[in-house]
Amino acid sequence: MPTRSNYRTIALSVILTVQLMLQMDFLIVIVSLKNIQADLGFTAANLSWIPNAFGLAFGGLLLLGGKLGDIIGQVKAFRLGVAIFVVGSFIGGIAQSPEILIAARVIQGVGSALAGPSVLALITILATNEKEKNRSLSLFVAISSIGASVGLILGGALTEFFSWRWSLLVNVPIGILTVAAIGFLVPETNKVNGKIDLLGAITGVSASTAIVYIFISASENGWMTFTTIAAFISALVISAIFIWVESKVAEPLLKLSILRPKPRQGGLIVMAAILGMHCATLFLVLQYMQQILKYNPLMAGFAYLPLPATLFIVSSIVPRLVIRFGNRPLIVIGSILVTASLVGFSMLTNDSAYLTDLLIYLLVHSIGISLVLTPASIVVLDGIDNQDAGIASGVLQVSQQIGGAIGIAAIVSIYTANVTQHDFSSGLGAAFLTAAGISLIAAVVAIFYIPKFKMNTLPVSDPS
Repeated sequence: MPTRSNYRTIALSVILTVQLMLQMDFLIVIVSLKNIQADLGFTAANLSWIPNAFGLAFGGLLLLGGKLGDIIGQVKAFRLGVAIFVVGSFIGGIAQSPEILIAARVIQGVGSALAGPSVLALITILATNEKEKNRSLSLFVAISSIGASVGLILGGALTEFFSWRWSLLVNVPIGILTVAAIGFLVPETNKVNGKIDLLGAITGVSASTAIVYIFISASENGWMTFTTIAAFISALVISAIFIWVESKVAEPLLKLSILRPKPRQGGLIVMAAILGMHCATLFLVLQYMQQILKYNPLMAGFAYLPLPATLFIVSSIVPRLVIRFGNRPLIVIGSILVTASLVGFSMLTNDSAYLTDLLIYLLVHSIGISLVLTPASIVVLDGIDNQDAGIASGVLQVSQQIGGAIGIAAIVSIYTANVTQHDFSSGLGAAFLTAAGISLIAAVVAIFYIPKFKMNTLPVSDPS
């Protein structure tokens, strides 16, 4: 007869499967963009809205999703979010026009924004002690980190052997089974008495969307265009209004006190910067594989396989490294390794080869990412009460999603500004060196903002 521990293990597996599905979805269609364009008649300018429509909805609604989970219960929020995500996946899989596909991607983003914070909250709540919590967080980070890479591989395989539509339809049976099973595996969490901060929700969603749209507009239209400047001004104004609202209302969407601890600020900055550069790397290196190395979608996906494999292996030992060395050293070393890999990518040319010029930097990059993300997540979530688990998870994932969207848009805009016609590699140097500089800044932030050990794991002999 299954024990309570067995049920927790099964529940954790189900929850992490959903996390993998949500993370895959941002990039799973990237390898299929050419096929989608030919099938549905997308213009070149509108094609970027296939990933961006998802990213805008997901990043913009995460805070609201986290708060809803605290109020209605994390299990209910999780099931509702997955159900909405499944509906969006089905509509996208059968879409016959660009407008329907973009609308479906928005629906997917809404579902992800509701389910995503509940994933992390449930993982935190299911843990019975600090060691189990750190191990679960490490698995969460590993799944989140490899999700985009697995999405590229799976998307390439489905496109190559079946159709790009299955990149979306594959979510439907997985999502249905999850919605049916999770209610039996996990009891509903305690609900927080309260109401939705409607004005905070509106301004928070608008601010997040405007921030992401700045970089989307810059990558498509340039930094000094009216659209980009208007988005920048709007983001500043709406963000200021959001902060003012949250400081005045009795039950804010975001408790500003959550952001007050200096280590948490540092962890969020590091998470956004490193994950942003990681997503930009996935995007540009994929284009390099297809444009220069002439890999088809399946080959490009498998060329990425060493990256998620290394991420998963290294992430499995990171909790022990955290106990032995602390959070700050791992984050600093990991950020420096990511910086080194990006400098290596900046040297790619039209004559570079996968085995001799690309693979080594993919491996260095994956080790660096592994060393950063688990300790940074531990720092951000340290000291959070269960009643605030949903909103804290939302804050963490906002930094991840907005960091990823901004990272892709910003680095791609730098690439576009420096590339010359008919020479794809000519823009890589400026783009990846800029990304390397941002990753190095993350290391500096970690040194000054993040303590070596968590407060509740400080060794007696080391007060640092």
